[in-house]
Amino acid sequence: MKIITIALLSFLSTNNDSALLKTIIPKPAVDCMIPISGKEGWMPLFDGKTTKGWHTYGKSSVGPRWKIVNGAIMNDPSVKEGGDIVTDAEYENFDLKLEWKISAKGNSGIIFNVKEDAAKYQETYKTGPEIQVLDNDGHPDGKITKHRAGDLYDLIKSSSEPVKPVGEWNAVEIISNKGKLEIFLNGTNVVTTTMWGDNWKQLIANSKFKDMPDFGTFKKGKIALQDHGNTVWYRNINIKNL
Repeated sequence: MKIITIALLSFLSTNNDSALLKTIIPKPAVDCMIPISGKEGWMPLFDGKTTKGWHTYGKSSVGPRWKIVNGAIMNDPSVKEGGDIVTDAEYENFDLKLEWKISAKGNSGIIFNVKEDAAKYQETYKTGPEIQVLDNDGHPDGKITKHRAGDLYDLIKSSSEPVKPVGEWNAVEIISNKGKLEIFLNGTNVVTTTMWGDNWKQLIANSKFKDMPDFGTFKKGKIALQDHGNTVWYRNINIKNL
């Protein structure tokens, strides 16, 4: 069979029959996990090998709790020194894509528009809205409305729950562009809203963030991965400025 295939390819190549060649030889399958950085303005926020471009909130480097494991950045709660990590750079209008995997009974989150001023705001969630990362069935927050995976935490319940089982990778896309916010989980649009207007202010007033005067008010900031004391993995983190 190998001899026949080589002979056929040689014949087609010699006769320049490219159309027939394309019909016989199928295109390779597309790996949806391939990083999109470098394409159409996309830039990597994580190189899969180091924590370059990140640091623990309020510090100059990433603490030892965050480790690189098999091309993902993992939070290891068995290590004492932890904390949320944030990007070195700030972002305003952007399209962010990444994947997450949570441990059984685990909790974490993706936080954006974080104002890094550790003296004034002790935690990233004091300023930045969060997309929830959660084991819905195993963590107590799974029983709370607006606290489940894919929700805009404590603000907006996701319109559906296309989350995958614990231990499987979930793809998230966050598009923040001139006040319009869209969140996609595994390809499904689960949250769409407009930030900073009267409706946004009312959402905050009815949430646990009501006594945090600067929460959700910044129009640009850093992106954070939350250390909630549970094992969580993130990978294929890419961003495009809009």
